[in-house]
Amino acid sequence: MATRRNIMTEKSTAQNESPTTKSDIAPAVPAHVIYKLLGFTFAMAVIPISSYFATLNTVFGGNSTWAGATAAVLANAVLIGYVIVAFKEDQSEAVEAAENARKEL
Repeated sequence: MATRRNIMTEKSTAQNESPTTKSDIAPAVPAHVIYKLLGFTFAMAVIPISSYFATLNTVFGGNSTWAGATAAVLANAVLIGYVIVAFKEDQSEAVEAAENARKEL
């Protein structure tokens, strides 16, 4: 059986860092991105289910196939909306970066 030998001359990574080094505690993902994701997640859960039950007896007279199709179409609409919002946000970040680069010159 293999055993691990601890070598006293090697320092751990915690010992290599100086105590004056400040850590970066900024969140990896901005808060507005999290809020958008949570909003679309909520919409993806609520809109198709509510549309199914809302249209099942009122619009389609008990035909669950058409009510399910409506729910599927609305689920895809929410998904497409999320993709559009994500693309617009990505483009706005690129425009801001280009403007900041121009200002620095």
